[in-house]
Amino acid sequence: MKKISLGIIAFLALFLLVGGCNGYNNMVTLDQNVKKQWGQVQTSYQRRADLIPNLVNTVKGYANFEKETLTQVIEARAKATAVNIDANNLNPENFQKFQEAQQGVSSALSRLLVTVEKYPELKANQNFLELQAQLEGTENRISVERNKFNEVTGDYNTTVKRFPNNLYAGMFGFAEKPYFQAAAGSEKAPTVQF
Repeated sequence: MKKISLGIIAFLALFLLVGGCNGYNNMVTLDQNVKKQWGQVQTSYQRRADLIPNLVNTVKGYANFEKETLTQVIEARAKATAVNIDANNLNPENFQKFQEAQQGVSSALSRLLVTVEKYPELKANQNFLELQAQLEGTENRISVERNKFNEVTGDYNTTVKRFPNNLYAGMFGFAEKPYFQAAAGSEKAPTVQF
């Protein structure tokens, strides 16, 4: 009877050891996927930040343009580029700061583009049109990269929370990672008036 009990204990220990190694390796792989995708998200946001000075300088060429709007865009860009999150520090608090900073840039750019509607000569400027097209393309890239980030984060979070991985996750420092979420108020459709 003792041999059977020892055999069962040895089998369970071996099972936990092998399962732990496989689970750990899988969590490491998924964690690296999240970090890699976070890099892609940051690259897309950096592209947008790099386009903003060119857009602002093109718009500045029109003397009548509202200076306050341009200042808001420049300030929002400065705040957004000041918020850098290392992929190893993707906790909910840091993530929220990053999202808020980027939302500030999006709002400022939206106000800028709405204000441009008052200036037909600016809307017809080839440099402005090219920059606007690049900005639209960049916003699409950001959306795609954020969606991919949420997908790989979902895979990681599911693995970390599943049994028996959840037993090892805490021991090895694998914590759940935050997702990108829609900005507050985005569930309401914007009012369009002509």
